[in-house]
Amino acid sequence: MKSYSIPNIQWAVQLTGPDELRLNTSKPVHQPGPYQILGQVEAVGLCFSDLKLLKQYSKHARKERIGSGIDPAILKEIPSYVPDEMATVPGHETTVRVVAVGKKVKGVRVGARYLVETDYRWLPTTNSNASFGYNFEGGLQQYVLMDQRVITSPEGELFLLPASEKLSASAVALVEPWACVEEAYAVHERTMLKDGGKMLVVSDGPIDNKLFTAFIGRFGKPAQITLVSKDAGITVAKIPIVPADSVTALPETGFDDVVYFGNDPTTAEALFGKLAANGLIVFVQNGQSFGRPVIATVGRVHYGNIRMVGTLGCDPSEAMVIPPTGEIRHGDKIHVIGAAGPMGVMHVIRDLCQGVEGVEVYAADMDDHRLGLLNRIAEPIARERNVGYHPYNPTRGKPKVAFTYTALMAPVPKLVDGAIADSAAHAIINIFAGIPASVSAPIDLDTYIRKQLYFIGTSGSVLEDMKVVLAKVEMGRLDTDLSVAAITGMAGAVDGIRAVEKALIPGKILVYPACETLPLTPLDQLAKVLPAVAAKLDNGLWNLRAEQALLTHFNTK
Repeated sequence: MKSYSIPNIQWAVQLTGPDELRLNTSKPVHQPGPYQILGQVEAVGLCFSDLKLLKQYSKHARKERIGSGIDPAILKEIPSYVPDEMATVPGHETTVRVVAVGKKVKGVRVGARYLVETDYRWLPTTNSNASFGYNFEGGLQQYVLMDQRVITSPEGELFLLPASEKLSASAVALVEPWACVEEAYAVHERTMLKDGGKMLVVSDGPIDNKLFTAFIGRFGKPAQITLVSKDAGITVAKIPIVPADSVTALPETGFDDVVYFGNDPTTAEALFGKLAANGLIVFVQNGQSFGRPVIATVGRVHYGNIRMVGTLGCDPSEAMVIPPTGEIRHGDKIHVIGAAGPMGVMHVIRDLCQGVEGVEVYAADMDDHRLGLLNRIAEPIARERNVGYHPYNPTRGKPKVAFTYTALMAPVPKLVDGAIADSAAHAIINIFAGIPASVSAPIDLDTYIRKQLYFIGTSGSVLEDMKVVLAKVEMGRLDTDLSVAAITGMAGAVDGIRAVEKALIPGKILVYPACETLPLTPLDQLAKVLPAVAAKLDNGLWNLRAEQALLTHFNTK
């Protein structure tokens, strides 16, 4: 087994309070205990999600203390467990090389390279779950300590994925954000009512019991139905119907499925709050309309996984037009809004490379410089694969196209309503950007229902997504390095986070902790700083050869 010389101190970026970032050049390196793993960080990507932690700090749902799922005595043994007000190290898009392990660690090899999977969903906090880079220290340091008892799922899967030595460290680190993109499309939608769930039915008038019974029989049977109506009565065999006096008296987030027969916008707005996480709300308009925008909790589409469907008629079955996944479809006209930002670039590349016949990608961004850099990546891909690619700046007008798939990269609620107006019938609107769960916004629900549109949204990725994307990268089917726009060492890492905050750099920023003194350097300026490294770029794009030249330069300093 190879041994490594491990220093006592290291460079690290620490978050010590809301919006309080500092570069610590003498942070202790934790030596691993019996169940612990010490990884040398090879590369870490900066992410917009880091900004949420930066601003919210201890109030962030993933910075909270773990409530269950692990013995609290174990957590006391882990110096890198830093919940609540304790200073943390951000950074969750991370490639590590294991340099030391405790005596009781199994299945992890010293000297091997791994991709860190960050999301520990079996360790709940009050409002989310534990995560690497949040309540456990993350990758913006030269060495990071992990505990095998934390990073092993109840099913026995270790959240360190072995990664090929033939890839750049950056390509491996960027699997994590690419996996979040993959999850946005690969997510499986609930196309039925929740069997055995709690249903709320609210009606402003009579309900056709025959149609309602057929609806329940076709799409799944709840364990109980709560009914709020002065005029309607329903009976469904073997399902208890519990009357309630009003919507306001009902518990918040108490129902898995909500069905509303009516057109009162105030009632519709109140019903969103009654929907549980992963819930479905069905609007049945009975030939009427709301007549004004309806305030909807659009943030919960992304963070709460709520969904909404509707019909102009009186049969709720007609509303259940739900795509099985978020995948792009044959012939889709795809609209990526914020296409030249770090995540937008990934969506554009992913959709161009997906191999779905007949698609066209419309890439919208208000920054001409960023759009030009995106074009340098996307146009050759589109030509090679014979896919329609149409970049544009919306400040100078929009294409006259009814989009069948929209992906929103900016957490701006107003864009959600704009996507409704710009969509064709049966379009998917993917609210990828993390609009806060508490945020509501007015939407044209009448048009949403008339066109039978479908909001979709996901938060984070799962281990299987990481495996899928890593396999694509290792087989050469996906080059995650295409999204790299700038590099930095530890000296420029704080500047990098601020650049993400201010949207100064298109594409991803990669931090190389071993390159301590390298300032934040966009690739189009690399020749001025490191000409020998810039000479290895491929048409201005980052790659393994450029990374090797970078590391060689700093190893010889």
